[in-house]
Amino acid sequence: MTSATPEPTSTAESSVQSPAPKMTHREVLEALSGILLGMFVSILATSVVSSSLPRIISDLGGTQSAFTWVVTATLLTTTISTPIWGKLADLVDRKLLIQLALAISVISSALAGLSHGTGMLIGMRALQGIGAGGLTALGTVLIADIISPRERGRYMGLMGAVMGIGMVGGPLLGGVITDSAGWRWNFFLGLPFALAAIIVLQRTLHLPARAARKVKIDYAGATLLSVSIATLLLWITFAGTSFDWASWQTAAMVGGSLLTLAAAIWVESRASEPIIPLHLFKNRTLVLSVVASIAVGVALFGTSVFLSQYMQLARGKTPTQSGLLTIPMIVGLLVSSTVSGQIISRTGRYKKFMVAGAVLLTAGLGLMGTIHFDTSFTLVGLYLVVIGAGVGMLMQNLVLAVQNTLDVREIGSGTSTVAFFRTLGGALGVSALGVVLSHRVTDLMVRGLTAIGIDPSAMGSDGAIPDLSTLPENVRIVVEQSFGNAIADLFLVAAPIALISLIAVLFLKEVPLGTRSGIEQLLEQEGEALAPATAEASAEVQPERAELDALEAEQKTAPRR
Repeated sequence: MTSATPEPTSTAESSVQSPAPKMTHREVLEALSGILLGMFVSILATSVVSSSLPRIISDLGGTQSAFTWVVTATLLTTTISTPIWGKLADLVDRKLLIQLALAISVISSALAGLSHGTGMLIGMRALQGIGAGGLTALGTVLIADIISPRERGRYMGLMGAVMGIGMVGGPLLGGVITDSAGWRWNFFLGLPFALAAIIVLQRTLHLPARAARKVKIDYAGATLLSVSIATLLLWITFAGTSFDWASWQTAAMVGGSLLTLAAAIWVESRASEPIIPLHLFKNRTLVLSVVASIAVGVALFGTSVFLSQYMQLARGKTPTQSGLLTIPMIVGLLVSSTVSGQIISRTGRYKKFMVAGAVLLTAGLGLMGTIHFDTSFTLVGLYLVVIGAGVGMLMQNLVLAVQNTLDVREIGSGTSTVAFFRTLGGALGVSALGVVLSHRVTDLMVRGLTAIGIDPSAMGSDGAIPDLSTLPENVRIVVEQSFGNAIADLFLVAAPIALISLIAVLFLKEVPLGTRSGIEQLLEQEGEALAPATAEASAEVQPERAELDALEAEQKTAPRR
């Protein structure tokens, strides 16, 4: 008798992964639910205080500079941390990262609610920006993981709805809470939503395991980049007030910012895992999207931040009413993003919507530059609809265009690079326009008070944001006129900046949208990498198998004894 000889098993064959089945619509929705809930928390944590910020700064005895820095601090840390989160997304578990970002965001928000001065408030909002940077980068990256560029338009309505509810419901709910229970409760609102998002993400988001890689964070590049941006923003804030524009302080701060930026670029060019991979800038689509994103950031963030001041200080509205009056802009954003997303999904073409969005954004900002302290709210609402429609067609499609041209292994870095420059533009816009607003308001108030026979010095010179309810009628009118006209000037400054985004989009080359999700592309690349190893292993097995077959045949034909 002969004993059975076991056939050898090819380990290479067994290690080859079969393609992952395409996710069903239900599976996509389940995974998307946690991601969108996380994005909702990020939007809500920021927007819920926007309508009550004038009241908050007034109660804490803050100045116009403090108002600006409460917003700028968040944008600054969001800007700095976004590319770091993006790089980590290419290296480690993305689900864990977004849950960590959620925790940082809501804990810092709760601590901000305990503030008893503008210093602590600014510090906690800066910490909150680190979490927001993670949610900004990771939310879009995870959506790219589970949804192909071509199909993303189908879900644009859901994304737009989440943004709309967060951006409309946040200021409105924040205003109601401020008027009824006090502004501190606004900062605790995101806690239950964050906990729900963490649980939903844990249960519904299932990503394939990534190949183990040693994580190397470019700390030197991140530090130099942070110092450069922070120094530039500090210069914009204090130049013209604490020191002259043409002074040794200006030379030191601007020169130091440029030197540290040059050093950051040098370090990034030599780092094994750079925060912002410089080779990405060989991609024409990414470069033009970055230029457009900076312009959008300056124009949009730099003006919308001061809308609450227009509504409350120029029009005498309450925080609740201020939130209601911003609804037209969000309606425009929601409708335009939903409709354009559906059409983009069907046709695979997106450039014409981006061009239309840039035109509408520029036009809307120009129209808002014509408002005054007594302009009809119907007209103001119409102008805000135009701005919202422009943003809905432009901002997310800039990210979509970039993701469509990047290698799947660089989606995290590429996406966060666009978000980085958009937020950087926003931080620069808020800082610069905040300085313009402060100087312009002061100048108009001095003229107005002098015209009615009141010594401006009697109003104080600390630059504190006034409480309209405590002012005499004639002084209140001067304050409202000053803020109304000054904030309108900000929109006029922002309009030509938005025009830059239109020029950049016009030069953008449209690439038909892909039909595979990030997970499908990643598994396909891993399969292709394993194919040569499989072939080599099979070749090594063949001689051994042939010898076994010959031996078995010889045993069968040999005479039995």
